[in-house]
Parts: sequence; C-alpha cells; structure tokens
Amino acid sequence: MPRIIFFLILSFSLKSAAAQEFPAREIRSLCNFAPGSGADAVVRFYSDRLSKLAGRPVIVENKPGANGTIATAELAHAAPDGYTLMITPVSSTIASAPHLFKSLPFDPAKDFAAVTTIASLSFAIAVDAARPVRSVQELVDSLKAKPNHGFYGTSNNTGVIAAELFKAKAGLHTTYVPYKGNAQALIDLLGGQLDFISYDATWMMGQYKGGKIRILAATSAKRSFALPEIPTLTELGYGGDDVTPWWGVVVPAATPRPLVEKLAAWFNQITAEEETKQFLARNAFEPFPGTPASMQALMQSDAARWKRYAEIAKIQPQ
Repeated sequence: MPRIIFFLILSFSLKSAAAQEFPAREIRSLCNFAPGSGADAVVRFYSDRLSKLAGRPVIVENKPGANGTIATAELAHAAPDGYTLMITPVSSTIASAPHLFKSLPFDPAKDFAAVTTIASLSFAIAVDAARPVRSVQELVDSLKAKPNHGFYGTSNNTGVIAAELFKAKAGLHTTYVPYKGNAQALIDLLGGQLDFISYDATWMMGQYKGGKIRILAATSAKRSFALPEIPTLTELGYGGDDVTPWWGVVVPAATPRPLVEKLAAWFNQITAEEETKQFLARNAFEPFPGTPASMQALMQSDAARWKRYAEIAKIQPQ
C-alpha cells in the first residue's frame, strides 16, 4: 500500500474515532447578548437540549456588547475542536457586521464553519404604550415634528439595519442610540429618552403582552404567525425589504468535519422535537433546519443581501 494512501486512511480513522468519542468534556456555548434577552432564551433552550443529547454539560457564557461582535470574536479565536460553539442570529452577528463596522476582530468569510440553521424570526418597530402614537404614520409625523427627528435605540445589527431602512423610506434623520442590552433601552423608551426601539419580536412579545410597549409594525415580508395582528412595514408603504434574520450554529473554522456533522445532527434533532416547535412558536420563531452546506451557502448570499440593505439605508460603518 502506498504510504500516502496509508496516511490518508490513518488520518480518516483518527478523525472518525475522535468524532465517536466527542464530547469528552463540557462544551462552551457563547451568547452574543445579555442574560434575560430574547437571544439568551434561545441560546439557553438549545444549549440545555444539546447537553442532554451530548451527555456533557453545555455552559452558556454571555458576552454582550458591540452589537454581538465581542462573542463572535471570541469564537473566531477559539480552538477548532468542537468544544466552543455559538448559537446566534448569523445574518446579524456575522453577515451584516462588515457593513456596520470599519474594522472587525474577525474575518466573517474565513473564521467560521457553518453547522446548521435552526430558526428564523421577525424584527419590529415599537413605542411606549403610554404614548398616543398608535400607528407608523403617527410615529413618522411625531418624529418629523422634533428637532433632528428624535432618537431610537437597539442593541444589535439587525435592529440597526431595520430601523435605518425604515428611516430611509420615511425620510427621517432620527439618531441611533446604541445599547449593550434590551433592559436599558426599554427603560429609556418608557422614560421618554427614546422615541422608538427596533428589536426582535421574541423579546418584544413579553413587553407587548405586558402592556409596556406598542408594536407598530414588523420588518418581515409577511406577517408573523405569532403576531398576526401586526402589519408589516411593506404593507404600510415603508417597506419593500425583508428583514427576517435567521439563527444558526457556528464553530471556529478548521473544526473537523466529523464533529461539525455530529453537532448538526444533534441540533436538527432538537429543532424537530415537538417541545422545540412549541418553544419557537411561543417566541415568534419559525423552525428552519438545514445542513452545514446549506447554511454555508446562506451565509455567503446573506453577506451580499445585507450589504445591499446597508447601501439602501445609507449606513456609514462606524
């Protein structure tokens, strides 16, 4: 047997054995956003189910800040051994990042390996429920009556893209106020420092049902099945763009393929469970299973899509 064939077979055998033994210890699950956020709820749900399938603890580590960039950078520089992963809105934290920041501590195209997609959701525009603003048109009118058209807040890239596209269509110059987490943005909205917020429907649902905020419009192409009474910006004449971020699982580039495929199988098994479907429905998500290949292709196409959105919204990288 030629030596090169022998070593190829040996290498394959070693990788297969490593995959069979994986995981031999706890797994780190990085979260881009703060504890208590909608994103945190999703990460903890999937991490808990992964722990049961893997037979090892899956430890969630919240590393919020810089619109998700801090956790994403840590993943990019982690060892490619399958023991550090990130369950994240990939379209926001990776695909759109180059169009919002002049420099990044990671390369979105080279530093990550796709595992699988898991779910998609809508974002929404909301105001303080105590205010007399009851429609998007009333919000636009009230903003235009203010110097510089007031202020809006969010703590993630998708929220910025959604709000800036809305501003462009409405002819607004509203100032963006960045937040590290959802809680302070809500406090400032209810305190009158913000005129509206742009966040995921997952987190907004609780505040909406609790009577704290009034959701005026969704940013998706079609109405959310979880919020069927809420119109889309497109319906109201302020859309034409489908801002529907999707969630997936990523690991550092160069993670062995057998480990990636093993993780993908586990995550797709979780997404297929009835308990998961109910959890996703309660939190305004729709199941979106996939494969490493389909997710990798989606990451590439989304990079171009979010670039176009940033250009339409005239976003200048900061």
